[in-house]
Amino acid sequence: MSEKHHQGEEEARDVEIDVGEVEVSVPAEPEKAKRDLFLPISILVAAVVIGGAVVFAALYHGGSAPGAGTAANAPQAAGNPAAAPAAPAPAANTAVMTLGPRDAILGNPNATVTIVEYGDYQCPYCGMFFDQTEPQIVQNYVNTGKVRMVFRDFPFLGPESTAAANAAQCAEDQNKLWPYHNALYAAKYADFTGGGKEDDGFFSRAEFLKLAQQVGLNMTQFTSCIDNTSDASIVAQEKANATAAGVNSTPTFFVNGQQIVGAQPYSAFQQALDSALAG
Repeated sequence: MSEKHHQGEEEARDVEIDVGEVEVSVPAEPEKAKRDLFLPISILVAAVVIGGAVVFAALYHGGSAPGAGTAANAPQAAGNPAAAPAAPAPAANTAVMTLGPRDAILGNPNATVTIVEYGDYQCPYCGMFFDQTEPQIVQNYVNTGKVRMVFRDFPFLGPESTAAANAAQCAEDQNKLWPYHNALYAAKYADFTGGGKEDDGFFSRAEFLKLAQQVGLNMTQFTSCIDNTSDASIVAQEKANATAAGVNSTPTFFVNGQQIVGAQPYSAFQQALDSALAG
């Protein structure tokens, strides 16, 4: 055996001794070593769990922006076999469909389908319906003779709501509720888009008189009516009847007794009207 090989054996023994010394020194503080090793592993596991949860949440919600409304997720919920079944449609309220002498009809008086709307002239969503949806209903259903519309007062947002309803009833004394109804909503909707609010002073006596002139009312008769609140009892009765029928918000509609609440899109009314016409 060469000297070089002999030195290699000595070095190997030295290494074995060194390794042995290391192995002997480890168990000196076994519990401390376990603790030192456990802490970084715990941190790593927690990071993995949190990261996985974030990724899952993002995938589950489809990456939708924070604050998105539930309507954006409605198609997903509807297609989920585990989702609760839709509630059955409420029974038609036939009582509200009985028309009285103060119900001004827009459209064909003999139409088989009737829309009854309960509204407040200060209601922003009523104004939205008037501006965006009602024109389509009038064009496609009322002007074609298929549907007739009736508007009833449910003023609840403040004194100006009641004053506007009274002014509209004064216009109805001259058989012009619908032209005045349109003028009120158009004017207030413009006020809202300009930053106006409920009871902001917009619906004043001067405004009522200006709108009356625009629709061609007899100004002497109209002025006397609003100054004396001559039709206040009619407004109060319509509101009481609405409450008795279960109306508690505006706009609320009844299509041949079937209730639609809120400024729903045209498609919702189209579906309800086509169903009523088919039935």
